[in-house]
Amino acid sequence: MKVAEIFYSVQGEGILLGTPSVFIRASGCNLRCTWCDTPYASWEPEGEDLPIGHILGEVRRYPARHVVITGGEPMIMPDIVELTEALARDDRHITIETAGTVFQPVRCDLMSISPKLSNSTPYQRDGGRWVAQHERLRIQIPVLRRLIDNYEYQLKFVIATPEDLAEIRALVGELKADADRVLLMPEGTDAATLRARAQWIVEICKREGFRYTPRLQIELWGARRGV
Repeated sequence: MKVAEIFYSVQGEGILLGTPSVFIRASGCNLRCTWCDTPYASWEPEGEDLPIGHILGEVRRYPARHVVITGGEPMIMPDIVELTEALARDDRHITIETAGTVFQPVRCDLMSISPKLSNSTPYQRDGGRWVAQHERLRIQIPVLRRLIDNYEYQLKFVIATPEDLAEIRALVGELKADADRVLLMPEGTDAATLRARAQWIVEICKREGFRYTPRLQIELWGARRGV
């Protein structure tokens, strides 16, 4: 698996917020979100190909049972199933962070699915050359339903404006997802932006029965790698 980084931190987003976890960041993505905060794993993927045994050895260096496989997009990696099976044999709690565009029969305790809204489409980046592919792939209803049906899940949406709510409502309704498994997270890579957006996002959550999730890693450390 091509890996950009492996590091030990706390989960900064979602229902496991604050949980000490080892993060394995797969490098490579089939989408190109305009606001992507990990371009080194998507727009310009970097890292090295690591065998499963090496990755497992790095995980074992840290005193955490929870492991988060993130990206990029880990579900497009050819050896993702083998990696999750190895982690499960090692008695790890496995979270996979995915956009929900690809299904593989992984071992997973929490499927953290983040479908990409239209606010992610990169019309202005890289001359717009990724727009067609991004739009074609970003919402895959059969894949999303299969993930929801087969795994414990959370649906995490990156929200930039109140107008994003219409898309979220439509998708949650089509998937028949439980409202208390839907999380709204502000888009932004600095604490001031996150605080400003949190004010109105929390009100939406109160009204709709969704959950609010912060981006704890940004609040604590800023837009840095390895945290």
